[in-house]
Amino acid sequence: MGETLFTVEQVADRLGLHVKTVRHYILQGRLQAVRIGKQYRISAESFAALTGQPLSTLNAETVARVRHAEISSVIEVDAVSPELTSRITNLLMGATNSRVQENGSTHLQTIYDPRTAKLKIILVAELATANSLLQTIQALVMEAR
Repeated sequence: MGETLFTVEQVADRLGLHVKTVRHYILQGRLQAVRIGKQYRISAESFAALTGQPLSTLNAETVARVRHAEISSVIEVDAVSPELTSRITNLLMGATNSRVQENGSTHLQTIYDPRTAKLKIILVAELATANSLLQTIQALVMEAR
């Protein structure tokens, strides 16, 4: 069986550091990591080389707790009035702020082009949060028809 690799988030959690600090260590060469797609993975040996202690305490329970899935999406809504844009943006921001306190990070940005009457919503969130927000968007758009 292959070697177990850990995410930057898992190593940061174990060391009590911010994720950006661990990434900085990787870029400086202080922590050896392999890049898989757009993400880094750290072997237990690399962790031990950095800290002088084994990563053995990062057990399956910790790995399960850290693992999550996110969705990144861009939603475009045509023929939107400035009033509806404001309503959608305010409701989504309110929903996002309450969910961030419960579930962790969610990124939401809205961009309105009055020339074309298009609203673009950029959303990065965990699957359940994204699903809820997408349903909210759909309900608001359908209500406005």
